[in-house]
Amino acid sequence: MNKLFSLLPALFLAAACTKKDEAAKTDGTVVATVGMIGDVAREIAGDQLEVTNLIGEGIDPHSYQSSKTEIDRIQKAGLVLYNGLFLEGKMGSILENRKEKGNPVVAVAEGLDEVPLIGDGDHPDPHLWMDVSIWSKVAGQISAELTAFDQDNANLYQERLTQYQKKLNDLHTYALMVFPSIPPNQRVLVTAHDAFSYLGRVYGIEVRGIQGISTDSEAGTKDINDLVNYLVEKKIPAIFVETSVSEKSVKAVIEGAKRQGHTVKIGGKLFSDAMGPTGTYEGTYIGMMDHNITTIVNSLGGSAPESGFQNKLND
Repeated sequence: MNKLFSLLPALFLAAACTKKDEAAKTDGTVVATVGMIGDVAREIAGDQLEVTNLIGEGIDPHSYQSSKTEIDRIQKAGLVLYNGLFLEGKMGSILENRKEKGNPVVAVAEGLDEVPLIGDGDHPDPHLWMDVSIWSKVAGQISAELTAFDQDNANLYQERLTQYQKKLNDLHTYALMVFPSIPPNQRVLVTAHDAFSYLGRVYGIEVRGIQGISTDSEAGTKDINDLVNYLVEKKIPAIFVETSVSEKSVKAVIEGAKRQGHTVKIGGKLFSDAMGPTGTYEGTYIGMMDHNITTIVNSLGGSAPESGFQNKLND
């Protein structure tokens, strides 16, 4: 027994060294799961750090399965930034595993004490980026993680964060100005899945999703029929599809309303869980939200400039 106790310190030290060695086998890159996080990280990091995304445009993170190549990237990255709140779904266990092994793996949308989450503790709504004022706080979290990772450029990251948060504040102000132009009885946003509740809460519009918070949930016949009846009763003119979600359930709702004599048009495609194509304005967080805000407002009978708040849409 005494021999066993004498071996314990050595065993613990060996385990600690193994963890440290595994964590040390990293490169200098920063990896983000979704584009909304990656874009903010690039805005703050500038040319100082290489930031890449794991999940590309038009891809649903809720059901995304990582390839071996992407798992290797997570394992080798110097810093991994992910949303958390169960957004990444099947990738979550891989991220947690790397965190347990000592790698810097951070859920940037968790731990914001001043932000009341929508949903319950077991099923929180992870789509915080739909409220631009909240995502500005997340940008602060991202900046803090980049600074901890690369302290030599701390002042630069703070300066770039300040500049970026000013742009986010301008976008948030634009949204607060244009959403009230929608006629009160038409301030209902119906989309393929429930990704827009934070947008609805902050900008004063009712939100209904055919599917739940996660696209892993299925919309049943009753869900679709209830929504059809609601659209007909309220005479809602438009429903929206999403770039990363199947249009099947949306088309079923439109057909159901048509059978009851009410025409519902597709108001446009919205970016929910993924941004637009790389290299485009809509392929940035600000461009994505500018597109969403402007499209929703104009399709529901409000008034917003077709080219958005920066005159960059439809370029």
